Amino acid sequence: MINLAVFFGGRTAEHDVSIITGTQLIENADKAKYNIIPVYITRDGLWYTGKELANAVFYQKPQLDKKGIDRVMLSPEAGSKELLKKTAFGMKAVASIDVAVLAMHGMHGEDGTLQGLMELADIPYTSAGVTGCAAAMDKILSKAAFKGLDIPCLDCLYFERKEYNENPESIVEKAEAKIGYPMIVKPANLGSSIGISKAHNKEELLHALEVAASYDRRILIEHAIDELTEINCAVLGNGADAVAGVLEQPISKGEILDFATKYLPENGGSKGMKSLDRILPAPLPEETAEQIRGYALEIFKGFDMKGVVRIDFMIDNATGNVYANEINTIPGSFAFYLFEPAGVPYREMIDRLVDIAIARKEEKMKSNYAFDSAILSKVGKGSLKTGAKG
Repeated sequence: MINLAVFFGGRTAEHDVSIITGTQLIENADKAKYNIIPVYITRDGLWYTGKELANAVFYQKPQLDKKGIDRVMLSPEAGSKELLKKTAFGMKAVASIDVAVLAMHGMHGEDGTLQGLMELADIPYTSAGVTGCAAAMDKILSKAAFKGLDIPCLDCLYFERKEYNENPESIVEKAEAKIGYPMIVKPANLGSSIGISKAHNKEELLHALEVAASYDRRILIEHAIDELTEINCAVLGNGADAVAGVLEQPISKGEILDFATKYLPENGGSKGMKSLDRILPAPLPEETAEQIRGYALEIFKGFDMKGVVRIDFMIDNATGNVYANEINTIPGSFAFYLFEPAGVPYREMIDRLVDIAIARKEEKMKSNYAFDSAILSKVGKGSLKTGAKG
């Protein structure tokens, strides 16, 4: 049986969404194959494990000091795959991890940081890798990568919060000159539409900039497409060996698809992203659908992705042009609902994610990390003197 540690929560504005994604996966995983180890990370960055953490209801009134719930940590030492808790006699192992499912959204979970810890500890994990996550998480960097891969995307103006605080009028003037109204203002490093606003005039732009700057130190502005259709495409696999899921067209009740529409309980959000209003499959000409799937697979390969990723696209209905918008390297609910219509039930998809994680780890271990440069034999001689006094 595989010890499957599921990580969720975290120091992010998407903390609650992550709880839904994590506990939803735990509920659907095959208990005959996996010994589930829930690992909940608080908003303060503290780690806890315990069977009771697997139930989403627990987080309505969480009591982390209850018996059976342990505060733990994970060593970055290679091969150290144990969750450890501090006792009066030192550190004690409470669980051993074979594979980690990263059900983390946003900062400290989807940005490559947690992935880096797993790489250091040599633990197979289900999300995209460090590089892919970091580049995809930052919307400014991902736009640059899209252009490098010859994937069309909207131009943007980007700046740091410090620049905005020092001279907001300058930012507004540049945006009006380069982008033009209406505009979309976004934090560079958040998902779930948090902090995103649409501005039709200067007053709304200033408000949108304040909102975005409260969430991130880097902000971008791009032109808002008036006649817009949003299309999401999920990809499952390992690098070039991947398949695209069924395309969806999410339905917004406002000008943008916001957090409330996606997740809040009155919208059915407790069921995760599956509850979102959508048209599935998206009503597109086959030529356009094929173009989007092709772009998605090229992005997945170019960013060296693995696991399941959802890539969001925009269609300008006035021109028919397709633009890549952003990459969700750990999509809400793992986008399982985009593979079920293609004949891949969630339980089977979880098995695939685990298999992919193990395969990528095995592939990593085939690389040669030892190289005898003989450089240390030269220490203390000539230009390699260390400065140490004898």
